[in-house]
Amino acid sequence: MTEKRLLLGDEAIALGALHAGLSGVYAYPGTPSTEITEFIQGSPLAKERNVHSRWCTNEKTAMEAALGMSFMGKRALVCMKHVGLNVCADPFVNSGMTGVNGGVVVLVADDPSMHSSQDEQDSRFYGKFALIPTFEPSNQQEAYDMMEAAFDYSEQQCLPVLMRVTTRMAHSRAVVQVKEEARPENEMNYNAVAANWVLLPANARKRNDKVTAQQAQLEEDAAKSKFNSLTLNGKAPLGIIASGIAYNYVQETLNTLPLGEAGKGVPVLKISQYPLPKRLVRQLLDSCEKVMIVEEGQPFIEEQVRGVFESQNILGRLTGELPRTGELTPDCVKKALSEYSNYSENSEYSEIPALVAARPPQLCQGCGHRDVYTALNEVLKEYENPRVFGDIGCYTLGFLPPYRAIHSCVDMGASITMAKGASDAGQWPAVAIIGDSTFTHSGMTGLLDAVNEKANITVIISDNLTTAMTGGQDSAGTNKFEAICLGLGVEPEHLHVVVPLPKNMPEITRIIREEINYKGVSVIIPQRECIQTFKRHAKEKKAAANSK
Repeated sequence: MTEKRLLLGDEAIALGALHAGLSGVYAYPGTPSTEITEFIQGSPLAKERNVHSRWCTNEKTAMEAALGMSFMGKRALVCMKHVGLNVCADPFVNSGMTGVNGGVVVLVADDPSMHSSQDEQDSRFYGKFALIPTFEPSNQQEAYDMMEAAFDYSEQQCLPVLMRVTTRMAHSRAVVQVKEEARPENEMNYNAVAANWVLLPANARKRNDKVTAQQAQLEEDAAKSKFNSLTLNGKAPLGIIASGIAYNYVQETLNTLPLGEAGKGVPVLKISQYPLPKRLVRQLLDSCEKVMIVEEGQPFIEEQVRGVFESQNILGRLTGELPRTGELTPDCVKKALSEYSNYSENSEYSEIPALVAARPPQLCQGCGHRDVYTALNEVLKEYENPRVFGDIGCYTLGFLPPYRAIHSCVDMGASITMAKGASDAGQWPAVAIIGDSTFTHSGMTGLLDAVNEKANITVIISDNLTTAMTGGQDSAGTNKFEAICLGLGVEPEHLHVVVPLPKNMPEITRIIREEINYKGVSVIIPQRECIQTFKRHAKEKKAAANSK
């Protein structure tokens, strides 16, 4: 039996995983992947089965915990955004060498156009690099269906599977036909072979030979996959290769432009499972004078096709028909294909105008970060050429007016280590500002480096008691930051907790000034709950009181 449900792409992925017999989801929140774990956390089925769903400290710990669950024979899902895959690259790449016992799916949500990210990284390159099969759904129904197929394939091939989605797939809704009953969870077993999981060079070399030898089978499986399809119709002037959500844009265009009887005659190769099925690509190239490759993200397929087949008639992002950066849209795909339609040169073509002018984001009214930056700026006016090294979180908005308070923001945890490096170079004052969740994610090791070398830096851990930027998830270090800093060796007399409120400004500015002038590592923890979670908790308390 099945039923229809209106689901976000992220929700379809989550439900598909639960229905595939999931035993645990391991994740660190990151847009556009966050809703997957949140859906599982709120699922009655997950609660009934006691599916593990607590947030992890970072993506690396998430990947490693999922491997531990797999080692015991159960199915695990790992979720993150694209830059999170960099954090867990070590265990992810090595998981191709260990293989799996229970199925493992690594779900990575890429963010083309960088709506909330530092870069446009395309995670498909990681799958190819790690010799791991990759799935890429083209719609919400496939996202749901692929989860079961990916877990099954992971266990069949004894390899993890990378599933890649993009922002529009993750955050758009569609009706999805879902099962009414879920597959039972795997029983725990002791079938994991220690020689595969202990990556001593002697063991790893054997696994490397085996995994490398598997690639031909993985490629053939991709060519036969129900998620890949090739539609041919004799010799044609233009063929199309499309992947993921871009396939939908192609289909929409073929139904509107007069391309070979409304697109019916245009050969199309849809790719949603990798490695690249070169046999299908060859069939398409042999039947077309030119081929346009339409893919969301970087020219992953396009570069491989050019490298393998050396054709001069391949069009796409690298040749300018499609934009080299940013998200694809139905409009830009239509524009690229219109050259090959039956439109006359005088046919009108116009892009959809932007309906709303962009507005820069800003810190919420009542946010504690505002008071932190106000105090910091007030003190730093007294120094010549101060430098403030920022980090990833809501407080990154301190770069914008009216604060203009930070000079760098590179990756999670970089603030402390960059401040240390600047201090090593002779910079003073060197201040690092980092959020509570980011500190436990990637900042603690940098602080240990600074303490070990007695670096002349001031670290501000702006603690709003949550992971605010992604919606208010639990922060791993809440109520532990003083203990963590003391454990890392920060001197007690140079560790301060303050409450960032306007009435406390004289105390806060005094402490910042004193600690900047201290020649060593000092840590200041401004601590006040995020205004958004405060409002939510107050509303929940009121509702609970009224229900009594």
